[in-house]
Amino acid sequence: MHRAEDILAEWDAQVASPVLRAPGEVQRDETIAELRKQLREAQAQAAEKEGKLDALVTMTANLYADNLALKKRLGRKGVAVLHNEDHE
Repeated sequence: MHRAEDILAEWDAQVASPVLRAPGEVQRDETIAELRKQLREAQAQAAEKEGKLDALVTMTANLYADNLALKKRLGRKGVAVLHNEDHE
């Protein structure tokens, strides 16, 4: 391959020449690029929301476990009512 200077020169000439595209193709490619950008942004937002949702699920599970532990500690006596001075 390194000895084929004519072929390499022809290759370089073809690669160096710009690819001509019709205006419709340019618009199509720009639209595709914009849609891909929007998709990346939407996926990033979805991933962020999913992370927040996972954190919320974890917090809810922890609160539920704490609630069960408190109920067990109270036994079957029921739930203690806390009185608020503002509402008495």
